Amino acid sequence: MRKHLLLGLLSLLVLLSLSGIASAQGVSLIFWSTEEQPERARATQAIIDRFTEATGIGVSLVLTNEDILDSLMAANLAAGTLPDVMFHPVDYAGAWYADGILSSAAATQVITELGVDNFSALGLVGDGMGGYISVPTDGWGQLLIYRRDLFEAAGLAAPTDYASIRAAAEALHDPDNNFYGIVLATDPAAVFTQQTFEHFALANGVQLTDDAGVVTLNTPAMVEAIGFYADLVTNFGPPGVVDVPGARATYFAGQAAMVVWSPFILDEMAGLRDNALPNCAQCLEDPAYLARNSGFVPAFVGPSGSAPAQYGQVSMMGISTSAPAEAVQFVQFWLSEGYLDWLAVAPEGKFPMRRGTADNPTLYLEGWSTLPTGVDRRAPLGDFYSQEVINTIAEGATNFSRWGLAQGQGRLVGGVYQELVVPVILNDVINGVLTAEQAAAEIQTRVEEIQAAQAEQ
Repeated sequence: MRKHLLLGLLSLLVLLSLSGIASAQGVSLIFWSTEEQPERARATQAIIDRFTEATGIGVSLVLTNEDILDSLMAANLAAGTLPDVMFHPVDYAGAWYADGILSSAAATQVITELGVDNFSALGLVGDGMGGYISVPTDGWGQLLIYRRDLFEAAGLAAPTDYASIRAAAEALHDPDNNFYGIVLATDPAAVFTQQTFEHFALANGVQLTDDAGVVTLNTPAMVEAIGFYADLVTNFGPPGVVDVPGARATYFAGQAAMVVWSPFILDEMAGLRDNALPNCAQCLEDPAYLARNSGFVPAFVGPSGSAPAQYGQVSMMGISTSAPAEAVQFVQFWLSEGYLDWLAVAPEGKFPMRRGTADNPTLYLEGWSTLPTGVDRRAPLGDFYSQEVINTIAEGATNFSRWGLAQGQGRLVGGVYQELVVPVILNDVINGVLTAEQAAAEIQTRVEEIQAAQAEQ
């Protein structure tokens, strides 16, 4: 935690310094992006350069880490140094709007002028008054990825429910040979852990609140989800804390039968990125071995769930309440002239939330489907994955579930994600400090406290 705090403070100093430099140089806009990987940053800068060339409006790009994004935003709000435009997950939209960070007037102008009917996911960002608090740009649906070759050899069914997931994890778990039944996120300081667990909770019918806004986490279904997750981690997972790169690395090394990850893993699994190459035994001769021999389950179901469910994420372009009018122009450019270049940054994980234009309603959907993916080598996803897998990616980006958003609890969702309530308490269960029953009660209490504190603000 101390390391994360230090990183956050150092990043904050950099952000504030950059804001000052930008102001001194007369730059009109400050744009924060969480796409901090070098190749994505270069692609982002190229779109910015095109915008500046076309409009004469300068934009300063500031890269931020998603895990500390909210704390950085809060600090800059207090300091009066908000960015003008920010690329952010939908998780924070409700809370940022309530805190006076996001401008619904600006976001609504962007969406209205580009065409309301052309956007997906607008139901997640309504302001309750007919407008929108942020602009959906792209999205993805989370995947349970499994070694189809090993499942078939062992006569195992695809992992589509709690029972088949556990059965496969138990059957294939072989820790003496450094092979694990499943690898799941456990880092208490990472949003990735919340995202992964929420997938399992949704599958078991667990919701953050009911339609009236009453917190509904201390339930038998939640106890069941917590217990199941902890059972998988402690009995069939690798030792130690598992973070984002750790989960991927374990699967890529051929040391896990299953992993839960976003579709951003697909190009890497095909051997198209040198600093994240699969290194399983078979991958030495065929870098795309895992791509060709993995199966994908977008939605699965638990014993208390009524239907399969999938976690997903929508990314947004938010415009701050302190931004000049040029910010609207910038976001509109991003979602038109620069849009396919933006989706091309990582098409496997960037399904377009703006489908097309009034003249061509499927313009960007069709453009996305032809984009090559990869970093050091580029190729269409269809070179490695079946059309069924590609359809799964597309459908998952628009059909997923999320805690609280359908119930209009975006602000509460933001608070839960900001404080990492679930990852911290889940970690106590994994380490034997709490039982699943105690954890569900504690999570309920903490979320109710967040809700009460927000009501007083």
